[in-house]
Amino acid sequence: MACRGTVPGAAAALLLLSLGIVGVARGQLQVGFYSDSCPDAEDTVTAAVQDAAGNDPTILPALLRLQFHDCFVKGCDASVLIRSSSNDAEVNNSKNQGLRGQDVVDAAKAQLEDLCPGVVSCADIIALAARDAVAMTGGPSFDVPTGRRDGLTSNLRDADVLPDAADSISHLRSSFAAAGLNDRDLVLLTAAHTVGTTACFFVKDRLYSYPIAGGGNSKTGTDPSIPAAFAAELKARCPPGDVNTRLPLDRGSEAEFDDSILRNIRSGFAVIASDAALATSNATRALVDAYLSAAAGSFQRDFAVAMVRMGSIGVITGEDDGEIRDVCSAFNTN
Repeated sequence: MACRGTVPGAAAALLLLSLGIVGVARGQLQVGFYSDSCPDAEDTVTAAVQDAAGNDPTILPALLRLQFHDCFVKGCDASVLIRSSSNDAEVNNSKNQGLRGQDVVDAAKAQLEDLCPGVVSCADIIALAARDAVAMTGGPSFDVPTGRRDGLTSNLRDADVLPDAADSISHLRSSFAAAGLNDRDLVLLTAAHTVGTTACFFVKDRLYSYPIAGGGNSKTGTDPSIPAAFAAELKARCPPGDVNTRLPLDRGSEAEFDDSILRNIRSGFAVIASDAALATSNATRALVDAYLSAAAGSFQRDFAVAMVRMGSIGVITGEDDGEIRDVCSAFNTN
């Protein structure tokens, strides 16, 4: 799939500099961190993502979700990749239900261990794979600063902080603020739903169990903010009791990275409640409108900036903290 909306290298570097992320001193993230220690690191990750997408294109939005779910829980440290025999790691939290893409990261890591043993972190592989997934679905190409180290903990309950598909706008705004992100980041990162699908499980409450105002505690029905024709369409796709059927998050444009998701949100055609919530706040609705205005044109550029900002949450850098895992799914034993 062709990439469009590319941010030129110089422009991308300026974006990173303006965020205060690129640095020359040890202990900071920087673009090209592996240029000397493992020159083929980024190309190796890209090749692994391309191979996986060739077999299953739906893995691309899954890789975007994987980075989000890693970074929002105590920072971008690959803790979401840890597998536990006692099922008490982050990935076992119900909010990580259906998380995919770990095998792509594992494949890239195995190749990198052959090329440059003990050099490239799993946390950086997640960030690079998400960047590639954006470009391969038609979104912007952008530079990702690297130099993250892998975390030393992964606890099931830590993932309770992850936003939920049913969250209100106030809860979403506070969750993003707690992660050091603002309303613009919330709108832009929600717009990552321009690609991918969701299960009827995450839609059923809006369709059949939404509390009806003035109806008492027991009266429920369909979320009245959903246009009647769209509600009928969703109910046809997700009849009562069906929790597994998948439907596009971006109605009519689920395979291509574009601003269609924002148009759907503004028009009432958001599929999940947390997407629809962007239209319920003056602050976030104004941002959606601005990106859809005739003079916009900055959506893809700003999305790249938001991805870099998210990828910098709580990173571990330097040689005295964290580790470079030998295998992404397990902490090192030494």
